[in-house]
Amino acid sequence: MEQNFAIGVDIGGSHISCAAVDLVSYKILRETLTEKAVDNKAPAGEIIAIWAKALSEVIKKIPHGRLKGIGFGMPGPFDYVKGISYIKGVAKYENLYGCNVKNAISESLNVPESFPVRFMNDVSSFAVGEALVGKAAKVTRSMCVTLGTGFGSAFISDRIPVVDGPEVPKLGCVYHLPYKDNIADDYFSTRWFLGSYNKLTGKHMSGVKEIAELAINDKAVKDLFTEFGNNLGSFLAPWLIRFKAEIVVVGGNISHAWNLFGNIFESRLKKEGCSCKVTLSELKEDAALIGSAYLLNDDFWKAVQHALTLM
Repeated sequence: MEQNFAIGVDIGGSHISCAAVDLVSYKILRETLTEKAVDNKAPAGEIIAIWAKALSEVIKKIPHGRLKGIGFGMPGPFDYVKGISYIKGVAKYENLYGCNVKNAISESLNVPESFPVRFMNDVSSFAVGEALVGKAAKVTRSMCVTLGTGFGSAFISDRIPVVDGPEVPKLGCVYHLPYKDNIADDYFSTRWFLGSYNKLTGKHMSGVKEIAELAINDKAVKDLFTEFGNNLGSFLAPWLIRFKAEIVVVGGNISHAWNLFGNIFESRLKKEGCSCKVTLSELKEDAALIGSAYLLNDDFWKAVQHALTLM
């Protein structure tokens, strides 16, 4: 019997999403899509138990003998080859530090040692999904950025993440690069909007969505999005040019306010001499599920080995 299904997993800051993906058509089996809330400050055992429960629910809906393996899109720092978490210094999943997630999941699901459980960076998974069946499917070289709690990014060539060499920054992402008086992650994430709005008004907001709603009638707030778009364009342009990216795909929660900064971002790229096409992700989280499930494609798994050691 052909093992033509893999489970793609997207580990978010406070949830797990997982679903079976057809490895031939790259379509998600919607009836298997499972999401569960996760307390990211819980003990490691509790986190693993919730992840395993979600995966078990998906496995029950897959015909017996058809499941090839499980692929995780996982935030770092993480040893993507051995499946060990090294997350620390952030407000999520610190209790997983040193945990062999691969072994813990395999034991919880009671699967044999030979059953593949594989891992890749979460933003890289998103970018690979976009390169497979999303907005970047018709080009060779693409960059994906996710704008949200953090500033995620990945460079893709022929569906493979590029994480080293002269064309990309160290680690194959840009969040850690110097920008203005700090690093890029401080300027292209939710906390920049919350901090800037607080400086402007003295008020605290819960998220970018609430700030965006005020921008319609408040020019000073609208100007924050103009500043964001200009900054993002001037920061990314040199890397898009260096990588020869044909398209940049934008996702993440902040992208929901695209109408307030998208045109400004595109204009700034052009002013900086970057002719790269710009588009919003339509797949959104589906891209990460498809990209992580693709880890069970044998040819891709061989090709991505080098990149995984450097993520």
